[in-house]
Amino acid sequence: MSWKSFRFALIAAGAAMLASCGINSVPTKEEAAKAAWANVESAYQRRADLIPNLVSTVRGAAAAEEDTLTGVIEARSRATSIQLSADDLDDPAKFQQFEAAQGELGSALSRLMVTVERYPELQSQQRFGDLMVALEGSENRIETARVRYNEAVQDYNTTIRTFPDIVGAKVIHGAEPMQTFSAKPGADEAPTVDFGNEG
Repeated sequence: MSWKSFRFALIAAGAAMLASCGINSVPTKEEAAKAAWANVESAYQRRADLIPNLVSTVRGAAAAEEDTLTGVIEARSRATSIQLSADDLDDPAKFQQFEAAQGELGSALSRLMVTVERYPELQSQQRFGDLMVALEGSENRIETARVRYNEAVQDYNTTIRTFPDIVGAKVIHGAEPMQTFSAKPGADEAPTVDFGNEG
């Protein structure tokens, strides 16, 4: 074997080793997880954009429910003020703060929907019905985006923790695991439904 052939074989082997130690796979999977996060943010933004129209529609028909409406507006304000950039996805405290604010907004919307049940004239309005369909679609998009984000993060986190990619992840990229969405406390308990007659 000539020196030239040996050198070529050495370079090829070195390139193969580098390629298999996370040089490309870690940033590729990180970018996939960040793109999935952008979809989560987009879904949350769509929901936030619908809320002012929903609140103004309900306010016209249910002026007595001002506390509930104010709660929704305030929860939306808090949820939209907490921003979580793709660079913060490895920070558990920031991630939990963002998730808590979005959960609070979801709870406020649930209380609003319970309130709306008391106003049949509101439910019969076409505009309200359209807003409810749009809001339901937004909630479905949020759930789908969160699932896809969790899948992308699982793939990324597995990559940066397994050999040989862990070498490039730690030495070259300084990669840290990203956070995933998890179930809210109490989500494992079935809700109690009471069909008893009131009064």
